[in-house]
Parts: sequence; C-alpha cells; structure tokens
Amino acid sequence: MAGITLEKGKAIYTYGQPMTALHLITTGKVRADYPGGSYTLGKGDVIGICEICSEIHFVSYTVTETATILSYPLSSINVLNDLLQKHADMARFFLISACRQINTLQNSLSNSEITSNNLYQHLVADYDNYTMLCERYRIRPRELDSLNDLNVYMAEEAEEPWLTGYYQGLTNIYAGEHFRDFLKEASVSMGILKRGSLDFQRVWTALEEQSAYQKQLAGFYFNESGNDLYDFYTSLYYKLDSGCEELPEVLSIIRRIAEQPENKIAVSMQLAESRIKQFTGTLSLTDNTDSEAADSVSLPQELAGSLNTILDFAGRELGISDSFRQHVHSYKLLSDKNSMDGNVCALRRALTEEFYVLYTALFEQTLTTDEVPTAVWMFLYFGYVDEDLAGIKNTATLYHMLPNITDSSAFGVYTFYHWLLAIFRGEKEPSRNEFDQDYTDFLHKQKMSGTVTEQDLMALEQNSMSKVNYELQNMFPTVNKITYGRISTFCPIFTAESAQKDLETAYVTVSKLAKASELVRKVDYSAFYREGLDMDHIDVMGKIPVHSEYIPDVILFPNAGIRTVMWQEIEGKKRNTPGRMCFSLFHMEDLTTSYLRMTAEFRWELCKRIQGARWNDVSEASLTSEYFDYIQFYRKNHELSNEAKERIRNGLMQTKNSFREMFVRDYIQWVVYEGNGSPRLNKVARKIFFTYCPFTTDICDKLDSNPMYADLLSRHRLQRAQKKHQLEMLRKKLWNSGTTVPDTLEQELAYFEK
Repeated sequence: MAGITLEKGKAIYTYGQPMTALHLITTGKVRADYPGGSYTLGKGDVIGICEICSEIHFVSYTVTETATILSYPLSSINVLNDLLQKHADMARFFLISACRQINTLQNSLSNSEITSNNLYQHLVADYDNYTMLCERYRIRPRELDSLNDLNVYMAEEAEEPWLTGYYQGLTNIYAGEHFRDFLKEASVSMGILKRGSLDFQRVWTALEEQSAYQKQLAGFYFNESGNDLYDFYTSLYYKLDSGCEELPEVLSIIRRIAEQPENKIAVSMQLAESRIKQFTGTLSLTDNTDSEAADSVSLPQELAGSLNTILDFAGRELGISDSFRQHVHSYKLLSDKNSMDGNVCALRRALTEEFYVLYTALFEQTLTTDEVPTAVWMFLYFGYVDEDLAGIKNTATLYHMLPNITDSSAFGVYTFYHWLLAIFRGEKEPSRNEFDQDYTDFLHKQKMSGTVTEQDLMALEQNSMSKVNYELQNMFPTVNKITYGRISTFCPIFTAESAQKDLETAYVTVSKLAKASELVRKVDYSAFYREGLDMDHIDVMGKIPVHSEYIPDVILFPNAGIRTVMWQEIEGKKRNTPGRMCFSLFHMEDLTTSYLRMTAEFRWELCKRIQGARWNDVSEASLTSEYFDYIQFYRKNHELSNEAKERIRNGLMQTKNSFREMFVRDYIQWVVYEGNGSPRLNKVARKIFFTYCPFTTDICDKLDSNPMYADLLSRHRLQRAQKKHQLEMLRKKLWNSGTTVPDTLEQELAYFEK
C-alpha cells in the first residue's frame, strides 16, 4: 500500500468531520487537539483509532512535521473487525496506539480537574480580597455578575482512576514479547478497541466541560463588558492614596492577573493586551519608584552561601541535603514560581516535604549547641533559605530584624521556634491535630491499635522530643500552609515574591498584637472571659460563677502570609486555658481586622466546646444555639423585614451556607460599626450579640440617645445591677461576719463595672 505524504501545517481532520478512515503514521508527527490541550502522535500511531464508535471526529489532527500515512477505509465497525482478523500485526499497532492515547487523555483529565479547582479558589480569594480592601478603605465594592451562582467544579460522572493502570497494562502486554498469543483472538482486540473508544469519548466530554468551566472562570478576570476583576483592581489602585501601604499588594495582584494566560481565554488576546497596555502606560506616568536606592542595599557577608551554611549545620546525617540543594537551585531558575505547571507543582511539593524534615533537624541541633549561624536562625524564624530567592533587600531586612526577636512567651506571643521550645520544656502541650486529637488521645489510639505497647506509651507521654515531633508533623505543615494563604502555590521557603508588602510594616510584634487585642476588648470586653467556680473558696462563693480572662496565645509562623487560623479554643480538655491563634510572622493583611476575625471564630468555637452536643439546641440558651436558630429559621421570623431576610439569604450564598462564617461577618459588623454607634445588624441579630457580647459601660452610655438600643440597654443594665447587687450583698455579709473577702469576689464586682 502506497503512503500519502502530508506537509507540515496540513489539517487532516477537524472537529465534526465524518469518521470514514483510519490512518497509520509511518513517518513524521501529528498534533491531536482536544478541549484544553493537545498531544503528539508519531510513527506507529493511528489517527482516529479512538473514535471508531463515533460517526464524526471529535479530535482535530494537524501535521506538525512532514508525515507519511497509510489509510484504511472504515465504512463500518465490521470492516475494522475483518481487518484485525486478516492482519494480526496491524492489530498490534492499533491497540498500542489506542491505549497510549486514552492514557494521555485520562492524565490530562486529572490535571484539568486540579486546575479547575485551583482557578476557582484563586477567583474566590481574589474577589474576597478585593471586597475586603474596599471595606477597609470605605470604598463601595463592585459586584461580579453571576459570581454567586458559580460553584466549585463537580464532574457529572466520577473519574475512574483504575483505567490509567488498565490501559497502561494493555500497552505493556502488546508491546511485550508474548503479544502474538493475545492477537490470535480478534474478538478480544475488537472489544478492547470498542471499550477504549467509549472511554476516550467519555474523557473527552469531561475535558470539554472543564474547558468551558475554566473559560467561565476566566470571564470573571477579563470579559467583553469590562465588569471584571482586572478593572476592579485597576480602579481600586487609582482610588487608593499614593502612600497607602496596600498599593504594592494591589499592583502585584494586577500584574499577576495580567500575566496569567488562563485569565484571558474568555476574550480575544488583542482586547486583553490592549487593556493591560493601557494600565501599564498610565502607571509609568505616575510611578516614582527609586530603583537605584533599592539596589544599593548590600548583603551581609555571613549570609553569602546561606543554603550551604544551613545544610552544613543540619549535619551530614540528614538524608535530604543533596536533593534539597538541587530542588532549591531548580526553584531559583523558575521564571514563575507560582506556576500551576505539573513539574513546578511537583517541585514545590518536594521542597515542602524536605523543608519540614530540615526544620526538625535544625531545631534538634539548636538544643545541643550555642553556636548557631545567623542563616540557621533566619531559617527557623522566617523560612529563609537562600539570599537570591529572598532578594538582597529582603535578606538585609531580615538580618537586621533578627536581633529584635526574643522570647515573648510571657506575653503569650511565640515565634514558632519559641513555641516548640515551650513544648520541649513542658510549658505547653502539643496542639490538636487535624482530626481533633491531642497528643494524649493520639498515643492512646496508637496503643489500642497495637502500634505501641503500654511501656512505650508511658515513655512517650514523658518524652519531650516526641511531643515536639507531634507538633512538627501535624499542626506545623497544616497551619503553615493555611496562614500563607495561597494554598495552591504554597512553598514554605521565603522568596521575594511572597513578600507582597514591606516586611517591617508586615512584621507582627507583641506591641502590634497587644494594640489589636486592646481595640477588640475595648468594645467586646468579655471576649476572652470564661465562667467558672472558685474552688479555692467554694465554702464562701458557693455556686456563684466567676469570670476569668484567658487571652489566647498567638503563634507566629515562619512565612509571609495573608490568612490567620483559630487552631483551638482551649488547651487539651482544660477549659480554663488559653486558646491558640496562628498568624504569619509577616502578616500581609490588616492585623487588627485579622485579630477581630480570630476573636469571632474563638467565641463561636469556645461556645460550641462548652455546650458540647447541645451547641445548636435552642432549648439551652447560648450564643451558638440562638444564632444557629436565628439563621436556620430566618424565613419564618416575623421580626425580620423582607430586606433583612434577603440580606441573610445573600450572606448564606456568599458563605456557602456556613453558619460560623455568617456569625464571623456579623461579629465584625458588631464590633466595628455597632460599637461605634452605627447600626448595621437587624434587631434579631443585635439582640443576640447584645446578650452574649455586650459592650463596655462607656459604649453603652454613648448609645443611650439611640432608640434602637433602648430596650437592650435597659435589660442589660437591669441584669448587671441584679448580679452586682447579689455580689455586694455577699461581700457585706462576709464583712459583717468577719470573714475575709476572696479576691475573686472583688474581681467579679470589677467585671460587672466594665
């Protein structure tokens, strides 16, 4: 049979053309295009073999290197069956090519699903960040059309991952030595090809759906109307003052949106590039950055070759030194360290795993020596690894910050290194893991499963380093990624790209945290108070509850991040212990707003912990039960106006029906606006918050003139007066009897004076 020669660029088939023949490639290369991607066919591959059960081609084929093909007419499936019976050797080419193409498409589907979900998360995060910035600077945010109707991608049919191994196995069989035995049964070959064609078409359909979904997501970044995130952020950039500390962050986001090609697939490239060029042109007229001044910063001599210094200190016993060094160098060469390319994602994952192994080794080393290199301390505190990755200016900044980092545990603030030290010294217990197990629970579960013996259990309960390792292996990787914020592109190594704001401005200090905490407690004074009994004076105090304040510990993680985590509301199972809030050491968002959000989450989780299984049972009044009932049955609540109900409905859509997130939003409104006499909540929500998160006396006095608070203030003052009277009568009784008045009684009276 004579072959047909096709020149480079020749379109063999396009989507929708009739399926009339198969073509065996004898030389050259052909590109097969499917929704969202393509793959290459070469010598021995068969064009159309995966479409035999279709009347039309749904894959397009284009010659990329001058090719020669042999054609086999295919008027019906029976013709193929006859061909396989008469030419067994041809069947081998057909089967191997079909299996290879199916596997290629199956792998693309897996990657596409990850990409779809990552794009969705990026979109939601970008819009949430935009609205947050607008609220922070009192700018009315614009709304993205139909964003609330968009959900994370869910495939209609579940993926069948076993197919990859199945078709790979078939490829190995027919490419192996004993393929002839299998080719004797033409019906088997025919069955494999038919099933493969159906599987190929199913995967192609799923890819088509995902491609459409990704294009829909891209439309929120760039679309024909201009009502998109690119315009939102560029407009916001112009509205912010030139000295605003958020300007670099906004500019960084604008550039990222412009640089990512997946954001521009919903419009013509010409339109997108035109808008980008317009903004950069305007920016160049107003940009007064002095780049020469930035470049004048010199690198401290002792930080030259930081990576080698760090690895040398870790010791030769560390098995990952060579691979970590290689991965760091590969990472440095990347032009886009946030790329979603499979190889880049794999590199970030490898670096992440090795980073935590290295962190553990370095921590152990610091326990045994006083001579710790500066680069090692910078690794432990900041996640710093390499001066080139961090940038010379950032490296110098970190270097000068280092002497100011001290143990602030007396103030309840810990760098992650000092937190590990506190656990090692027995001052703190390890945190719960992601399954809500504390260290003791974990050990007992290990014992029940037979993993450890009773003797091992007793030893591990007292082993300080085992406790540290529990923290390093559980809480650290999870929270470090969450606080970083950009989960899909997370890498724990400090880079210049991760520092979206001036480091000195973003640096979280004890004084900044104290200020943020004070601002919250000036409004919600009872935020961190808990009720309990004075067991030391139970004969005097009886069952009168006393309030004690336990301000949460703050743990600062070694990254430059944008998120915070309320990891646990109490320590272990003791209710009279501080909770644990987690921040990045360099927090790129507004610290007070983030602390306020953490306080809201703390209130919600603590109430759930105290109430137990009845946290949402309205028959037992509590903050969570009343708020849960309010949100769950808002449609039937006659105290709510139609406008208020609509706001609740919209809020639930935006928070994906998360009652906790709804509470957090309302709590922020309560503290920021209602606490300043600017009503934002409806009367039902306001009553709940006034009951369980009351304002200080000073704020209540200022609200006297506002009729919206009249009934709430009256009831609140009456309840406080009754409790205060009860305590004063007890104190008077103790005075009259000559009994010493406990300090807790005086403290409780002071509590009701706030």
